[in-house]
Amino acid sequence: MWTASNEHAQNGLAPAPPACMFRFHWLPCRRGLCALYSHAQNGLGLCALYSHAQNGLGLCASKSRRRHKQRGGALLAVLWLSAGLAAIALSVSSNVRSETDRVATAGEGLRASYLAAGALERAIMWVQWGSNGPIYTNPGGSTRFWRPSQSRMTMAFPSGDAIVEVIPEGAKLNVNNASPDDLFRVVFAVSGDPGRARQVTDAILDWRSPAASPSAFDSYYLTLGPTFRARHASLQEIEELLLVQGMSPELFYGNYTTGADGRLYARGGLRDCLSVWGSNGPFDVNASSPALLEALGMDPATAAAVVARRQTRPFASAGELAELGAQTPRFTILPGLSIYTLRATARLRRGDGAYSETVRTASATIKLFDLRRSPQPMHVMRWYDDAWSQAAIPPYPGMPIAGGNVPGQPNFLGSGAASTSVNGAPRR
Repeated sequence: MWTASNEHAQNGLAPAPPACMFRFHWLPCRRGLCALYSHAQNGLGLCALYSHAQNGLGLCASKSRRRHKQRGGALLAVLWLSAGLAAIALSVSSNVRSETDRVATAGEGLRASYLAAGALERAIMWVQWGSNGPIYTNPGGSTRFWRPSQSRMTMAFPSGDAIVEVIPEGAKLNVNNASPDDLFRVVFAVSGDPGRARQVTDAILDWRSPAASPSAFDSYYLTLGPTFRARHASLQEIEELLLVQGMSPELFYGNYTTGADGRLYARGGLRDCLSVWGSNGPFDVNASSPALLEALGMDPATAAAVVARRQTRPFASAGELAELGAQTPRFTILPGLSIYTLRATARLRRGDGAYSETVRTASATIKLFDLRRSPQPMHVMRWYDDAWSQAAIPPYPGMPIAGGNVPGQPNFLGSGAASTSVNGAPRR
C-alpha cells in the first residue's frame, strides 16, 4: 500500500481514491478488513482506516455485539420464565397433595363414624339380650354378648375394631338433688382446686334452684355473648353444666395427667360423676368413676386398687370389697340397673394391618324395661353421632395399664371384657 502511494506521488498524480485501498490485504484480522472496506466506501483517509482496523471496530463488530446482547436478554427471559413456572408447579403440587390428604382423612373419618355407629347399634342389642335373657357363652367360657357386670365390649369388623363402654347412670351422683357437700367434694376431686370447686358448686346450686329475681350468676351470664339466664330448675341434660360459671370443657369431659413414667393417664370429668338420671347412693362399685370413689369416702390408694381389681375381674360381693379395705356405706354391688350410657369408639384398620390415626366415637343413653311388665324391651333416650371418649386406662400415676377404649393402644382388648368378632365368635 505504501509503494502504490509513492508511485502516484512520483508521477505527479493525485493519490488513488480510497476505494482502491481495500485491495491491499495488510490488515491483521477479518474485522479490520471489514472496517477498512466500510470506511473506504465512505471516502475516509489512510490514517483513519488504519486506526479503525487496529481497534477491530466497524459495521460487523457492532452487529455482532447487538446479536450477543439479544442472545443474553433472551436467555435471561427464559430463565425467569422457567423459575416462575417451577414456582407455580410447586404450589399446585403442594395444594394437590394437601387436598388429597384432606379428602383421605375426611373419608377415613366418615368410615370410622359409620363403624362406631354400627358398633353402638350392635352393643345396644347385646345389652338388651344380656339383660332380658340367658347369658350366652363362647366355647372357651367367655361371655358371647354382654353380662350386667361387664363394663366394656370389644368388637372386630373386617374394616376395623371398636370397643364399647357400658356406663350405668345409676352409678353416678344425681346432679339435681345431690347435697351441696356431695357436689363440692365431687367437683373438688375432679378439679383439685378448692376455690374453683366452690365457685362451680355455687353455680350449679343457683342453676337448679328457683329464683324470684335475677341472681348474681344471671348478671354474669347476661354479659356473655350470646346472653342467657340460668334455668333455675332441674337440669334436663347433663351438658347444661357447660354453661355454668367456672366450668370448662376439661373439667366437664375430663383431662389427662402425667404419671411418674412420663406417660399420659386419663382422668375423668364431671360427666363421669354426675347425671340427671343418677342417685344419691349407694353406688355400684364396679361402675363408679375413680373421682366419685375418692370423693365419697375412699382414699386415693384404695380407689386405685379398686379400679385395678375391677378391670381384671368385677367385684361379686361385699366381702371382696372388704378384702381391699374398700367397704364404705356409699358403695356396694348393685345389679339390675336400668339406664346405661354406651360409648362406641371405632378405629379403622388399613390394608397393611396397621390402625388408622382416625378415631370416632358415637354414644347413646338407653333405658331397659322388664319384658314381664312392658312389651317394649328398650328405649333410646339420647343419641350422639359425634361423642368424645377418653382412654379407659388407669387415671392414677404408677398404676399398670390394663386396657384401653381406643383400638391400637397397648393391651387394647384388656381383660375381663368380651372379645368377639362381628359374628359373635371369640377373637383370636
